[in-house]
Amino acid sequence: MKRIWTTELAQHTGQRIRLLGWLHRLRRLSNVSFLILRDAKALAQVVVEEPALVERLAQLHHESALAVEGLVVAEPQAPGGIEIRAPRVEVVSAASAPPPFDLFRPSIKAQLPTILDHAPVALRHPRQRAMFRISSAATAGFRQTLRGLDFVEIHTPKIVGAATESGANVFAIDYFGRSAYLAQSPQLYKQIMVGVFERVFEVGPVFRAEPHDTPRHLNEYVSLDVEMGFIHDHRTVMDVLTWVIRGMIEAARDEASDAISLLGATLPDVPPEIPSIHFAEALEMIYQETGQDARREPDLAPEHERWLGEWAQKSHGSDFLFVVGYPMVKRPFYTHPDPRRPAYSNSFDLLFRGLELVTGGQRLHRHEDYLSALASRGMSADPLRWYLEAFEHGMPPHGGFAVGLERWVARLVEAPNIREAALFPRDLNRLAP
Repeated sequence: MKRIWTTELAQHTGQRIRLLGWLHRLRRLSNVSFLILRDAKALAQVVVEEPALVERLAQLHHESALAVEGLVVAEPQAPGGIEIRAPRVEVVSAASAPPPFDLFRPSIKAQLPTILDHAPVALRHPRQRAMFRISSAATAGFRQTLRGLDFVEIHTPKIVGAATESGANVFAIDYFGRSAYLAQSPQLYKQIMVGVFERVFEVGPVFRAEPHDTPRHLNEYVSLDVEMGFIHDHRTVMDVLTWVIRGMIEAARDEASDAISLLGATLPDVPPEIPSIHFAEALEMIYQETGQDARREPDLAPEHERWLGEWAQKSHGSDFLFVVGYPMVKRPFYTHPDPRRPAYSNSFDLLFRGLELVTGGQRLHRHEDYLSALASRGMSADPLRWYLEAFEHGMPPHGGFAVGLERWVARLVEAPNIREAALFPRDLNRLAP
Protein backbone atom coordinates (compact mmCIF):
# COMPACT_ATOMS: atom_id res chain seq x y z
CA MET A 1 0.00 0.00 0.00
CA LYS A 2 1.36 3.40 -1.01
CA ARG A 3 2.18 5.76 1.83
CA ILE A 4 0.34 9.11 1.99
CA TRP A 5 0.93 12.26 4.06
CA THR A 6 -1.29 13.27 6.95
CA THR A 7 -2.26 16.39 5.00
CA GLU A 8 -3.78 14.18 2.30
CA LEU A 9 -6.19 12.25 4.55
CA ALA A 10 -9.30 14.19 3.53
CA GLN A 11 -8.75 13.08 -0.07
CA HIS A 12 -8.99 9.42 0.99
CA THR A 13 -12.15 9.33 3.12
CA GLY A 14 -13.60 5.83 3.14
CA GLN A 15 -10.32 4.24 1.98
CA ARG A 16 -7.64 2.29 3.80
CA ILE A 17 -4.35 4.14 3.76
CA ARG A 18 -0.79 3.84 5.07
CA LEU A 19 0.94 6.52 7.16
CA LEU A 20 4.52 6.71 8.36
CA GLY A 21 5.58 8.89 11.25
CA TRP A 22 6.33 9.20 14.93
CA LEU A 23 4.39 8.41 18.07
CA HIS A 24 3.55 11.97 19.04
CA ARG A 25 1.24 11.03 21.90
CA LEU A 26 -0.90 8.18 23.24
CA ARG A 27 -4.06 9.29 25.06
CA ARG A 28 -5.58 6.42 27.06
CA LEU A 29 -9.23 6.77 28.02
CA SER A 30 -11.57 4.28 29.69
CA ASN A 31 -13.20 2.87 26.55
CA VAL A 32 -10.96 4.03 23.74
CA SER A 33 -7.45 5.34 23.20
CA PHE A 34 -6.08 7.77 20.65
CA LEU A 35 -2.72 7.46 18.97
CA ILE A 36 -1.54 10.81 17.65
CA LEU A 37 0.85 10.18 14.77
CA ARG A 38 3.11 12.96 13.51
CA ASP A 39 4.72 12.93 10.11
CA ALA A 40 6.81 15.65 8.44
CA LYS A 41 3.74 17.74 7.64
CA ALA A 42 1.02 17.42 10.28
CA LEU A 43 -0.73 15.21 12.84
CA ALA A 44 -3.28 12.40 12.48
CA GLN A 45 -5.61 10.94 15.10
CA VAL A 46 -5.77 7.14 15.14
CA VAL A 47 -8.56 5.46 17.15
CA VAL A 48 -7.24 2.39 19.02
CA GLU A 49 -9.85 0.11 20.58
CA GLU A 50 -8.02 -3.22 20.68
CA PRO A 51 -6.71 -3.66 24.29
CA ALA A 52 -3.66 -5.64 23.23
CA LEU A 53 -2.61 -2.93 20.76
CA VAL A 54 -3.13 -0.23 23.37
CA GLU A 55 -0.89 -2.09 25.80
CA ARG A 56 1.76 -2.61 23.13
CA LEU A 57 1.78 1.10 22.25
CA ALA A 58 1.86 2.06 25.94
CA GLN A 59 5.18 0.22 26.26
CA LEU A 60 6.76 2.49 23.65
CA HIS A 61 8.46 5.80 24.36
CA HIS A 62 7.14 8.84 22.54
CA GLU A 63 8.98 9.46 19.24
CA SER A 64 9.10 5.80 18.27
CA ALA A 65 8.80 5.52 14.49
CA LEU A 66 5.61 3.76 13.34
CA ALA A 67 3.79 2.60 10.25
CA VAL A 68 -0.01 2.77 10.51
CA GLU A 69 -2.56 1.31 8.12
CA GLY A 70 -6.21 2.11 8.69
CA LEU A 71 -9.56 3.33 7.43
CA VAL A 72 -10.00 7.08 6.92
CA VAL A 73 -13.29 8.25 8.45
CA ALA A 74 -14.89 11.69 8.57
CA GLU A 75 -15.47 12.61 12.22
CA PRO A 76 -16.49 16.22 12.99
CA GLN A 77 -15.20 16.01 16.57
CA ALA A 78 -11.74 14.81 15.52
CA PRO A 79 -8.91 17.29 14.87
CA GLY A 80 -9.26 18.37 11.27
CA GLY A 81 -12.54 16.46 11.00
CA ILE A 82 -10.75 13.22 10.06
CA GLU A 83 -9.57 10.19 12.00
CA ILE A 84 -8.25 6.70 11.28
CA ARG A 85 -10.01 3.59 12.56
CA ALA A 86 -9.38 -0.16 12.58
CA PRO A 87 -5.62 0.42 12.55
CA ARG A 88 -2.75 -1.99 12.10
CA VAL A 89 0.43 -0.63 13.66
CA GLU A 90 3.99 -1.66 12.89
CA VAL A 91 6.89 -0.45 15.02
CA VAL A 92 9.50 0.66 12.52
CA SER A 93 12.01 1.78 15.15
CA ALA A 94 11.38 1.92 18.88
CA ALA A 95 12.80 4.91 20.76
CA SER A 96 15.30 3.75 23.38
CA ALA A 97 14.63 6.69 25.72
CA PRO A 98 11.85 9.24 26.29
CA PRO A 99 12.34 12.73 24.79
CA PRO A 100 13.91 15.32 27.13
CA PHE A 101 10.63 17.28 27.13
CA ASP A 102 7.06 16.72 25.97
CA LEU A 103 6.72 17.37 22.26
CA PHE A 104 2.94 16.99 22.27
CA ARG A 105 2.35 20.20 24.23
CA PRO A 106 1.53 23.42 22.32
CA SER A 107 5.04 24.71 23.05
CA ILE A 108 8.13 23.21 24.62
CA LYS A 109 8.23 23.84 28.36
CA ALA A 110 11.95 24.61 28.60
CA GLN A 111 14.28 27.58 28.41
CA LEU A 112 15.91 28.39 25.07
CA PRO A 113 19.40 27.12 26.06
CA THR A 114 17.89 23.74 26.99
CA ILE A 115 15.94 23.63 23.75
CA LEU A 116 19.10 24.38 21.77
CA ASP A 117 21.08 21.78 23.72
CA HIS A 118 18.53 19.17 22.61
CA ALA A 119 17.97 20.52 19.09
CA PRO A 120 18.03 17.07 17.43
CA VAL A 121 14.79 16.31 19.26
CA ALA A 122 13.39 19.82 19.84
CA LEU A 123 13.30 20.54 16.11
CA ARG A 124 10.63 17.83 15.75
CA HIS A 125 8.13 19.94 17.68
CA PRO A 126 5.52 21.39 15.28
CA ARG A 127 6.21 24.98 16.36
CA GLN A 128 9.97 24.59 16.11
CA ARG A 129 9.91 23.04 12.67
CA ALA A 130 7.34 25.58 11.44
CA MET A 131 10.07 28.21 11.59
CA PHE A 132 12.11 26.27 9.08
CA ARG A 133 9.18 25.55 6.79
CA ILE A 134 8.89 29.34 6.48
CA SER A 135 12.65 29.60 5.96
CA SER A 136 12.49 27.06 3.15
CA ALA A 137 9.61 28.86 1.47
CA ALA A 138 11.33 32.25 1.75
CA THR A 139 14.49 30.86 0.17
CA ALA A 140 12.45 29.35 -2.65
CA GLY A 141 10.79 32.73 -3.22
CA PHE A 142 14.18 34.43 -3.27
CA ARG A 143 15.44 32.03 -5.93
CA GLN A 144 12.27 32.08 -8.00
CA THR A 145 12.06 35.87 -8.10
CA LEU A 146 15.66 36.31 -9.17
CA ARG A 147 15.51 33.58 -11.80
CA GLY A 148 12.50 35.37 -13.20
CA LEU A 149 14.73 38.44 -13.57
CA ASP A 150 17.43 36.45 -15.42
CA PHE A 151 19.81 36.09 -12.49
CA VAL A 152 22.20 33.12 -12.39
CA GLU A 153 22.85 31.20 -9.18
CA ILE A 154 26.53 30.84 -8.23
CA HIS A 155 28.49 29.09 -5.48
CA THR A 156 31.61 30.83 -4.20
CA PRO A 157 34.43 29.63 -1.90
CA LYS A 158 34.00 29.74 1.86
CA ILE A 159 37.73 29.42 2.51
CA VAL A 160 39.52 32.55 1.35
CA GLY A 161 43.03 33.94 1.43
CA ALA A 162 42.05 37.54 2.22
CA ALA A 163 39.33 39.03 4.37
CA THR A 164 36.52 40.81 2.56
CA GLU A 165 36.29 43.81 4.83
CA SER A 166 39.84 44.83 5.75
CA GLY A 167 40.64 41.81 7.92
CA ALA A 168 38.44 42.55 10.92
CA ASN A 169 36.10 40.02 12.49
CA VAL A 170 37.27 36.96 10.59
CA PHE A 171 37.88 33.38 11.68
CA ALA A 172 41.47 32.49 10.84
CA ILE A 173 42.26 28.90 9.90
CA ASP A 174 45.37 26.94 9.03
CA TYR A 175 45.26 25.99 5.36
CA PHE A 176 48.06 23.47 4.87
CA GLY A 177 50.48 25.75 6.70
CA ARG A 178 49.18 28.95 5.15
CA SER A 179 46.93 31.61 6.65
CA ALA A 180 43.35 31.54 5.44
CA TYR A 181 39.94 32.67 6.66
CA LEU A 182 36.32 31.64 6.68
CA ALA A 183 34.50 33.95 4.27
CA GLN A 184 32.66 36.90 5.77
CA SER A 185 30.58 37.14 2.60
CA PRO A 186 30.77 36.25 -1.09
CA GLN A 187 31.13 39.97 -1.86
CA LEU A 188 34.36 39.99 -3.85
CA TYR A 189 33.46 36.89 -5.83
CA LYS A 190 29.95 37.98 -6.70
CA GLN A 191 31.33 41.29 -7.99
CA ILE A 192 33.76 39.39 -10.21
CA MET A 193 30.87 37.32 -11.51
CA VAL A 194 29.04 40.44 -12.65
CA GLY A 195 31.68 40.49 -15.40
CA VAL A 196 30.62 36.96 -16.36
CA PHE A 197 26.83 36.75 -16.01
CA GLU A 198 25.92 40.38 -15.19
CA ARG A 199 23.26 39.25 -12.70
CA VAL A 200 24.10 36.69 -10.01
CA PHE A 201 22.86 35.46 -6.66
CA GLU A 202 23.95 33.00 -4.00
CA VAL A 203 22.46 31.23 -0.99
CA GLY A 204 25.19 30.13 1.40
CA PRO A 205 26.79 30.38 4.84
CA VAL A 206 28.92 33.29 5.98
CA PHE A 207 31.03 33.65 9.09
CA ARG A 208 31.57 36.67 11.34
CA ALA A 209 33.99 36.52 14.26
CA GLU A 210 32.15 39.21 16.18
CA PRO A 211 32.10 38.63 19.95
CA HIS A 212 28.43 39.53 20.25
CA ASP A 213 26.10 37.72 22.61
CA THR A 214 22.83 39.38 21.67
CA PRO A 215 19.39 38.16 20.53
CA ARG A 216 20.05 39.52 17.00
CA HIS A 217 23.52 38.18 16.10
CA LEU A 218 24.96 34.84 15.01
CA ASN A 219 28.53 33.94 14.10
CA GLU A 220 27.42 31.73 11.24
CA TYR A 221 24.30 32.43 9.27
CA VAL A 222 22.76 31.94 5.83
CA SER A 223 23.23 34.92 3.54
CA LEU A 224 21.01 35.57 0.52
CA ASP A 225 23.32 37.55 -1.75
CA VAL A 226 22.63 39.44 -4.97
CA GLU A 227 24.83 41.42 -7.35
CA MET A 228 23.88 43.02 -10.67
CA GLY A 229 25.55 45.08 -13.37
CA PHE A 230 24.64 48.03 -15.59
CA ILE A 231 22.72 49.81 -12.86
CA HIS A 232 22.03 53.53 -12.71
CA ASP A 233 22.89 53.79 -9.01
CA HIS A 234 21.93 52.23 -5.68
CA ARG A 235 18.24 52.93 -6.29
CA THR A 236 18.24 50.39 -9.10
CA VAL A 237 19.36 47.84 -6.53
CA MET A 238 16.66 48.99 -4.11
CA ASP A 239 14.01 48.39 -6.78
CA VAL A 240 15.21 44.81 -7.29
CA LEU A 241 15.33 44.23 -3.54
CA THR A 242 11.71 45.37 -3.27
CA TRP A 243 10.72 42.74 -5.87
CA VAL A 244 12.72 40.08 -4.01
CA ILE A 245 11.16 40.84 -0.63
CA ARG A 246 7.72 40.73 -2.20
CA GLY A 247 8.54 37.37 -3.80
CA MET A 248 9.80 35.93 -0.52
CA ILE A 249 6.60 36.95 1.25
CA GLU A 250 4.38 35.55 -1.49
CA ALA A 251 6.25 32.23 -1.41
CA ALA A 252 5.83 32.03 2.36
CA ARG A 253 2.11 32.70 1.96
CA ASP A 254 1.77 30.06 -0.77
CA GLU A 255 4.03 27.33 0.61
CA ALA A 256 4.00 27.76 4.39
CA SER A 257 0.56 29.10 5.29
CA ASP A 258 0.02 26.38 7.93
CA ALA A 259 3.36 27.18 9.57
CA ILE A 260 2.60 30.91 9.56
CA SER A 261 -0.80 30.26 11.14
CA LEU A 262 0.66 27.93 13.77
CA LEU A 263 3.18 30.60 14.84
CA GLY A 264 0.58 33.37 14.76
CA ALA A 265 2.70 35.39 12.35
CA THR A 266 1.38 38.29 10.28
CA LEU A 267 2.90 38.66 6.86
CA PRO A 268 3.65 42.27 5.95
CA ASP A 269 2.44 44.08 2.85
CA VAL A 270 5.18 45.48 0.64
CA PRO A 271 4.14 48.91 -0.68
CA PRO A 272 4.59 49.66 -4.40
CA GLU A 273 7.51 51.85 -3.35
CA ILE A 274 9.14 51.37 0.03
CA PRO A 275 9.62 54.74 1.76
CA SER A 276 13.17 56.00 2.16
CA ILE A 277 15.01 58.59 4.19
CA HIS A 278 18.59 59.84 4.05
CA PHE A 279 20.81 58.83 6.94
CA ALA A 280 21.60 62.45 7.90
CA GLU A 281 17.93 63.42 7.77
CA ALA A 282 17.03 60.40 9.90
CA LEU A 283 19.45 61.40 12.65
CA GLU A 284 18.26 65.00 12.51
CA MET A 285 14.65 63.88 12.81
CA ILE A 286 15.49 61.61 15.74
CA TYR A 287 17.21 64.55 17.45
CA GLN A 288 14.29 66.90 16.85
CA GLU A 289 11.71 64.38 18.07
CA THR A 290 13.52 62.71 20.96
CA GLY A 291 16.38 65.00 21.95
CA GLN A 292 18.89 62.18 21.39
CA ASP A 293 21.80 63.74 19.52
CA ALA A 294 23.52 61.09 17.41
CA ARG A 295 24.16 63.38 14.45
CA ARG A 296 27.89 62.74 14.54
CA GLU A 297 27.52 58.98 14.67
CA PRO A 298 28.41 56.95 11.54
CA ASP A 299 25.71 54.32 12.09
CA LEU A 300 22.28 53.80 13.59
CA ALA A 301 21.97 52.40 17.10
CA PRO A 302 19.37 49.66 17.65
CA GLU A 303 17.09 52.09 19.49
CA HIS A 304 17.25 54.47 16.52
CA GLU A 305 16.31 51.66 14.14
CA ARG A 306 13.31 50.86 16.34
CA TRP A 307 12.28 54.52 16.43
CA LEU A 308 12.53 54.79 12.65
CA GLY A 309 10.51 51.60 12.27
CA GLU A 310 7.72 53.11 14.36
CA TRP A 311 7.95 56.35 12.38
CA ALA A 312 7.66 54.47 9.06
CA GLN A 313 4.58 52.66 10.30
CA LYS A 314 2.92 55.85 11.59
CA SER A 315 3.90 58.09 8.67
CA HIS A 316 3.73 55.66 5.76
CA GLY A 317 1.85 52.60 7.03
CA SER A 318 4.91 50.54 6.11
CA ASP A 319 6.77 47.81 7.99
CA PHE A 320 9.73 48.60 5.72
CA LEU A 321 11.99 51.64 5.48
CA PHE A 322 15.07 52.32 3.38
CA VAL A 323 17.76 54.40 5.06
CA VAL A 324 20.11 55.63 2.32
CA GLY A 325 23.41 57.52 2.26
CA TYR A 326 25.32 56.02 5.18
CA PRO A 327 28.67 57.77 5.86
CA MET A 328 31.56 56.44 3.78
CA VAL A 329 33.63 55.90 6.94
CA LYS A 330 31.19 53.17 7.98
CA ARG A 331 31.04 51.38 4.64
CA PRO A 332 33.57 48.94 3.07
CA PHE A 333 36.27 50.08 0.65
CA TYR A 334 34.34 48.95 -2.44
CA THR A 335 31.37 51.26 -1.69
CA HIS A 336 30.58 53.98 -4.23
CA PRO A 337 30.35 57.50 -2.75
CA ASP A 338 27.45 59.82 -3.46
CA PRO A 339 28.77 62.07 -6.25
CA ARG A 340 26.91 65.05 -4.80
CA ARG A 341 27.87 64.40 -1.15
CA PRO A 342 31.16 62.46 -1.18
CA ALA A 343 31.20 62.01 2.60
CA TYR A 344 28.08 59.89 2.20
CA SER A 345 27.66 56.71 0.19
CA ASN A 346 25.38 55.33 -2.48
CA SER A 347 24.39 52.61 -0.05
CA PHE A 348 21.38 51.68 2.02
CA ASP A 349 20.00 49.56 4.81
CA LEU A 350 16.48 48.17 4.69
CA LEU A 351 14.80 48.24 8.09
CA PHE A 352 12.01 45.73 8.70
CA ARG A 353 9.81 46.37 11.73
CA GLY A 354 12.54 48.46 13.28
CA LEU A 355 15.47 46.12 12.67
CA GLU A 356 18.18 46.26 10.02
CA LEU A 357 17.45 43.40 7.63
CA VAL A 358 19.42 44.17 4.46
CA THR A 359 22.58 46.07 3.63
CA GLY A 360 23.38 46.98 0.05
CA GLY A 361 24.37 49.64 -2.40
CA GLN A 362 26.39 50.63 -5.43
CA ARG A 363 30.02 49.49 -5.72
CA LEU A 364 33.03 51.13 -7.28
CA HIS A 365 33.65 49.84 -10.80
CA ARG A 366 36.77 51.65 -12.05
CA HIS A 367 40.18 50.14 -11.33
CA GLU A 368 41.80 53.47 -10.47
CA ASP A 369 39.03 54.22 -7.95
CA TYR A 370 39.78 50.95 -6.15
CA LEU A 371 43.47 51.77 -5.88
CA SER A 372 42.62 55.19 -4.46
CA ALA A 373 40.05 53.78 -2.02
CA LEU A 374 42.44 51.15 -0.70
CA ALA A 375 45.28 53.67 -0.33
CA SER A 376 43.05 56.12 1.53
CA ARG A 377 42.27 53.42 4.08
CA GLY A 378 45.86 52.28 4.44
CA MET A 379 45.09 48.94 2.82
CA SER A 380 47.49 47.13 0.53
CA ALA A 381 46.28 46.17 -2.93
CA ASP A 382 48.61 43.15 -3.12
CA PRO A 383 46.40 40.59 -1.32
CA LEU A 384 43.49 41.63 -3.55
CA ARG A 385 45.19 41.54 -6.96
CA TRP A 386 43.10 38.55 -8.04
CA TYR A 387 39.96 40.59 -7.26
CA LEU A 388 41.20 43.86 -8.74
CA GLU A 389 42.03 42.13 -12.02
CA ALA A 390 38.33 42.10 -12.87
CA PHE A 391 38.26 45.90 -12.75
CA GLU A 392 41.26 46.24 -15.06
CA HIS A 393 39.17 44.68 -17.82
CA GLY A 394 35.96 46.65 -18.01
CA MET A 395 33.36 46.38 -15.27
CA PRO A 396 29.99 48.18 -15.49
CA PRO A 397 28.40 50.19 -12.71
CA HIS A 398 27.05 47.53 -10.39
CA GLY A 399 25.65 46.90 -6.95
CA GLY A 400 23.93 44.40 -4.77
CA PHE A 401 22.67 43.46 -1.35
CA ALA A 402 22.57 40.65 1.21
CA VAL A 403 19.68 39.40 3.35
CA GLY A 404 20.33 37.46 6.54
CA LEU A 405 17.89 34.53 6.31
CA GLU A 406 17.66 33.81 10.03
CA ARG A 407 17.14 37.48 10.86
CA TRP A 408 14.42 37.71 8.21
CA VAL A 409 12.52 34.69 9.55
CA ALA A 410 12.93 35.70 13.19
CA ARG A 411 11.57 39.17 12.50
CA LEU A 412 8.78 37.81 10.32
CA VAL A 413 7.42 35.64 13.14
CA GLU A 414 8.55 38.13 15.82
CA ALA A 415 10.74 35.60 17.61
CA PRO A 416 12.54 37.28 20.52
CA ASN A 417 15.87 35.57 19.74
CA ILE A 418 17.44 34.92 16.33
CA ARG A 419 18.71 31.55 17.59
CA GLU A 420 15.15 30.27 17.32
CA ALA A 421 15.42 30.73 13.54
CA ALA A 422 18.74 28.87 13.21
CA LEU A 423 18.72 25.08 12.95
CA PHE A 424 21.92 24.62 14.93
CA PRO A 425 23.07 28.13 15.92
CA ARG A 426 26.68 29.13 16.24
CA ASP A 427 27.30 31.99 18.61
CA LEU A 428 29.91 33.18 21.08
CA ASN A 429 29.54 30.07 23.25
CA ARG A 430 27.81 27.37 21.22
CA LEU A 431 29.61 24.84 19.01
CA ALA A 432 27.27 21.87 19.49
CA PRO A 433 25.02 20.29 18.52
